[in-house]
Amino acid sequence: MSRTFSFDLERDELNRRLGEGFPEGSIVLIEGENGAGKSTIVERLAYGFLVNGYTVTFISTQLTTKGFIHQMYSLDYPIGIHLLKDELLFIPVVPLIKSAKSRSDFIERLINAEKLYEKDIIIIDKLSELVKYSINSEKTIELISFFKKITGMGKIVINTIDPVDLDPDVVSLFRSSADIYMTLKSRIIAGEVKRSIHVNKFTGATGFVGGVIGFRIEPGAGLVIEIASVA
Repeated sequence: MSRTFSFDLERDELNRRLGEGFPEGSIVLIEGENGAGKSTIVERLAYGFLVNGYTVTFISTQLTTKGFIHQMYSLDYPIGIHLLKDELLFIPVVPLIKSAKSRSDFIERLINAEKLYEKDIIIIDKLSELVKYSINSEKTIELISFFKKITGMGKIVINTIDPVDLDPDVVSLFRSSADIYMTLKSRIIAGEVKRSIHVNKFTGATGFVGGVIGFRIEPGAGLVIEIASVA
Protein backbone atom coordinates (compact mmCIF):
# COMPACT_ATOMS: atom_id res chain seq x y z
CA MET A 1 0.00 0.00 0.00
CA SER A 2 1.38 3.41 -0.96
CA ARG A 3 2.16 6.10 1.58
CA THR A 4 0.21 9.30 1.92
CA PHE A 5 2.25 12.50 2.25
CA SER A 6 0.56 14.63 4.89
CA PHE A 7 0.72 18.43 4.83
CA ASP A 8 -1.34 18.79 8.00
CA LEU A 9 -1.23 21.94 10.13
CA GLU A 10 -3.34 22.19 13.27
CA ARG A 11 -4.39 25.73 12.41
CA ASP A 12 -6.29 24.90 9.19
CA GLU A 13 -8.25 22.01 7.72
CA LEU A 14 -6.70 21.88 4.25
CA ASN A 15 -5.09 18.47 4.76
CA ARG A 16 -8.29 17.06 6.26
CA ARG A 17 -10.36 18.38 3.34
CA LEU A 18 -7.94 16.95 0.78
CA GLY A 19 -7.88 13.25 1.55
CA GLU A 20 -5.56 13.52 4.59
CA GLY A 21 -2.68 14.16 2.19
CA PHE A 22 -1.46 13.29 -1.32
CA PRO A 23 -0.60 9.67 -2.21
CA GLU A 24 3.05 9.08 -3.06
CA GLY A 25 3.74 9.07 -6.77
CA SER A 26 1.08 11.67 -7.55
CA ILE A 27 1.19 14.32 -10.24
CA VAL A 28 -0.81 17.27 -8.91
CA LEU A 29 -2.14 20.05 -11.15
CA ILE A 30 -3.40 23.29 -9.62
CA GLU A 31 -5.00 25.52 -12.23
CA GLY A 32 -6.23 29.07 -11.97
CA GLU A 33 -6.10 32.48 -13.53
CA ASN A 34 -3.95 35.33 -12.27
CA GLY A 35 -4.89 36.29 -8.71
CA ALA A 36 -6.79 33.07 -7.94
CA GLY A 37 -4.35 32.12 -5.17
CA LYS A 38 -2.17 29.45 -6.81
CA SER A 39 1.07 30.62 -5.20
CA THR A 40 -0.46 30.84 -1.73
CA ILE A 41 -1.86 27.32 -2.02
CA VAL A 42 1.50 25.80 -2.99
CA GLU A 43 3.31 27.87 -0.36
CA ARG A 44 0.91 26.45 2.22
CA LEU A 45 1.43 22.94 0.87
CA ALA A 46 5.22 23.33 0.91
CA TYR A 47 5.25 24.49 4.53
CA GLY A 48 2.88 21.71 5.56
CA PHE A 49 5.05 19.06 3.93
CA LEU A 50 8.17 20.46 5.64
CA VAL A 51 6.51 20.49 9.07
CA ASN A 52 5.51 16.86 8.54
CA GLY A 53 9.08 15.80 7.85
CA TYR A 54 9.31 15.80 4.06
CA THR A 55 11.80 17.59 1.83
CA VAL A 56 10.72 20.06 -0.85
CA THR A 57 12.12 21.65 -4.00
CA PHE A 58 10.23 24.85 -4.85
CA ILE A 59 10.81 26.32 -8.33
CA SER A 60 9.28 29.78 -8.69
CA THR A 61 8.69 32.12 -11.61
CA GLN A 62 7.03 34.58 -9.24
CA LEU A 63 9.56 35.43 -6.53
CA THR A 64 13.24 35.98 -5.82
CA THR A 65 14.75 34.12 -2.86
CA LYS A 66 14.43 37.21 -0.68
CA GLY A 67 10.85 37.74 -1.84
CA PHE A 68 9.96 34.11 -1.15
CA ILE A 69 11.32 34.19 2.39
CA HIS A 70 9.49 37.46 3.09
CA GLN A 71 6.27 36.07 1.62
CA MET A 72 6.43 32.87 3.68
CA TYR A 73 7.07 34.72 6.93
CA SER A 74 4.28 37.21 6.16
CA LEU A 75 1.93 34.22 6.05
CA ASP A 76 3.44 32.82 9.28
CA TYR A 77 5.09 29.95 7.45
CA PRO A 78 8.60 30.17 8.99
CA ILE A 79 10.85 28.25 6.62
CA GLY A 80 14.28 29.56 7.68
CA ILE A 81 15.30 26.44 9.59
CA HIS A 82 14.21 24.23 6.69
CA LEU A 83 16.38 26.22 4.28
CA LEU A 84 19.36 25.97 6.65
CA LYS A 85 18.90 22.20 7.02
CA ASP A 86 18.60 21.76 3.23
CA GLU A 87 15.13 20.33 3.68
CA LEU A 88 13.87 23.09 1.38
CA LEU A 89 15.56 23.97 -1.91
CA PHE A 90 14.22 27.20 -3.42
CA ILE A 91 15.02 27.92 -7.07
CA PRO A 92 14.04 31.35 -8.43
CA VAL A 93 13.82 31.36 -12.23
CA VAL A 94 12.77 34.97 -12.73
CA PRO A 95 16.06 35.82 -14.56
CA LEU A 96 15.72 32.78 -16.82
CA ILE A 97 12.24 33.56 -18.10
CA LYS A 98 13.38 37.05 -19.12
CA SER A 99 15.98 35.57 -21.46
CA ALA A 100 14.76 34.59 -24.92
CA LYS A 101 17.34 31.79 -25.18
CA SER A 102 16.42 30.39 -21.77
CA ARG A 103 12.74 30.44 -22.66
CA SER A 104 13.27 28.49 -25.86
CA ASP A 105 15.07 25.54 -24.27
CA PHE A 106 13.64 25.59 -20.78
CA ILE A 107 11.94 22.20 -21.04
CA GLU A 108 15.26 20.51 -21.83
CA ARG A 109 16.99 22.40 -19.01
CA LEU A 110 14.23 21.45 -16.59
CA ILE A 111 14.50 17.76 -17.47
CA ASN A 112 18.30 17.72 -17.22
CA ALA A 113 18.58 19.52 -13.86
CA GLU A 114 18.86 16.36 -11.76
CA LYS A 115 19.48 18.14 -8.45
CA LEU A 116 16.00 19.64 -8.57
CA TYR A 117 14.43 16.20 -8.21
CA GLU A 118 16.28 14.84 -5.18
CA LYS A 119 13.63 16.00 -2.68
CA ASP A 120 10.39 14.21 -1.77
CA ILE A 121 8.13 16.86 -3.29
CA ILE A 122 8.83 19.05 -6.33
CA ILE A 123 6.70 22.18 -6.77
CA ILE A 124 6.80 24.29 -9.95
CA ASP A 125 4.98 27.63 -9.62
CA LYS A 126 4.04 28.34 -12.29
CA LEU A 127 4.83 25.78 -14.94
CA SER A 128 2.87 27.52 -17.69
CA GLU A 129 5.05 30.62 -17.36
CA LEU A 130 8.18 28.52 -17.80
CA VAL A 131 7.16 26.55 -20.86
CA LYS A 132 4.71 28.73 -22.78
CA TYR A 133 7.33 29.84 -25.33
CA SER A 134 8.59 26.35 -26.13
CA ILE A 135 5.69 23.97 -25.51
CA ASN A 136 3.65 21.99 -28.01
CA SER A 137 1.76 18.71 -27.77
CA GLU A 138 4.86 16.61 -28.48
CA LYS A 139 6.97 18.40 -25.87
CA THR A 140 4.09 18.28 -23.40
CA ILE A 141 4.00 14.49 -23.70
CA GLU A 142 7.79 14.42 -23.22
CA LEU A 143 7.52 16.58 -20.10
CA ILE A 144 4.64 14.53 -18.69
CA SER A 145 6.64 11.34 -19.28
CA PHE A 146 9.49 12.89 -17.33
CA PHE A 147 7.19 13.81 -14.45
CA LYS A 148 5.89 10.22 -14.43
CA LYS A 149 9.47 8.97 -14.21
CA ILE A 150 9.98 11.18 -11.14
CA THR A 151 6.72 10.14 -9.49
CA GLY A 152 7.56 6.51 -10.28
CA MET A 153 10.29 6.87 -7.65
CA GLY A 154 7.67 7.66 -5.02
CA LYS A 155 7.96 11.44 -5.25
CA ILE A 156 5.19 13.99 -5.74
CA VAL A 157 5.22 16.64 -8.48
CA ILE A 158 2.96 19.67 -8.02
CA ASN A 159 2.52 22.09 -10.93
CA THR A 160 0.53 25.30 -11.15
CA ILE A 161 -0.68 26.62 -14.48
CA ASP A 162 -2.70 29.53 -15.80
CA PRO A 163 -4.69 28.08 -18.73
CA VAL A 164 -4.60 31.38 -20.63
CA ASP A 165 -0.81 30.93 -21.03
CA LEU A 166 -1.11 27.72 -23.02
CA ASP A 167 -2.77 26.17 -26.06
CA PRO A 168 -6.00 24.35 -25.09
CA ASP A 169 -4.60 21.03 -26.36
CA VAL A 170 -1.58 21.41 -24.07
CA VAL A 171 -3.81 22.28 -21.10
CA SER A 172 -5.93 19.20 -21.83
CA LEU A 173 -2.85 16.96 -21.79
CA PHE A 174 -1.72 18.35 -18.43
CA ARG A 175 -5.21 17.85 -16.99
CA SER A 176 -5.62 14.29 -18.20
CA SER A 177 -2.18 13.24 -16.92
CA ALA A 178 -2.76 14.57 -13.39
CA ASP A 179 -3.65 12.18 -10.58
CA ILE A 180 -4.97 15.13 -8.59
CA TYR A 181 -6.46 18.08 -10.48
CA MET A 182 -7.80 21.19 -8.78
CA THR A 183 -9.10 24.48 -10.13
CA LEU A 184 -8.90 27.71 -8.13
CA LYS A 185 -11.62 30.29 -8.64
CA SER A 186 -12.21 33.74 -7.24
CA ARG A 187 -15.04 36.23 -7.42
CA ILE A 188 -16.09 39.40 -5.65
CA ILE A 189 -19.16 39.22 -3.41
CA ALA A 190 -20.27 42.30 -1.47
CA GLY A 191 -16.90 43.90 -2.04
CA GLU A 192 -14.92 40.90 -0.75
CA VAL A 193 -12.81 38.47 -2.76
CA LYS A 194 -14.15 34.95 -2.29
CA ARG A 195 -11.73 32.18 -3.29
CA SER A 196 -12.37 28.48 -3.63
CA ILE A 197 -10.64 25.22 -4.51
CA HIS A 198 -12.64 22.97 -6.84
CA VAL A 199 -11.42 19.36 -6.72
CA ASN A 200 -11.97 17.88 -10.17
CA LYS A 201 -10.05 14.63 -9.68
CA PHE A 202 -8.35 12.97 -6.72
CA THR A 203 -6.92 9.49 -7.32
CA GLY A 204 -6.05 7.26 -4.38
CA ALA A 205 -7.48 9.35 -1.55
CA THR A 206 -7.30 7.70 1.88
CA GLY A 207 -9.67 10.18 3.50
CA PHE A 208 -12.51 12.59 2.80
CA VAL A 209 -12.13 14.90 -0.21
CA GLY A 210 -14.20 18.07 -0.33
CA GLY A 211 -15.62 18.97 -3.72
CA VAL A 212 -15.42 22.73 -3.13
CA ILE A 213 -13.26 24.28 -0.41
CA GLY A 214 -13.62 27.98 0.31
CA PHE A 215 -10.57 29.83 1.58
CA ARG A 216 -9.16 33.26 2.26
CA ILE A 217 -5.63 34.59 2.66
CA GLU A 218 -4.76 36.57 5.78
CA PRO A 219 -1.46 38.33 6.55
CA GLY A 220 0.06 36.78 9.64
CA ALA A 221 -2.23 33.76 9.42
CA GLY A 222 -1.73 32.40 5.91
CA LEU A 223 -4.41 30.29 4.32
CA VAL A 224 -7.67 30.12 6.26
CA ILE A 225 -10.35 27.59 5.31
CA GLU A 226 -13.85 29.04 5.20
CA ILE A 227 -16.50 27.12 7.14
CA ALA A 228 -19.03 27.65 4.35
CA SER A 229 -17.62 26.73 0.94
CA VAL A 230 -18.15 29.04 -2.00
CA ALA A 231 -19.88 27.34 -4.89
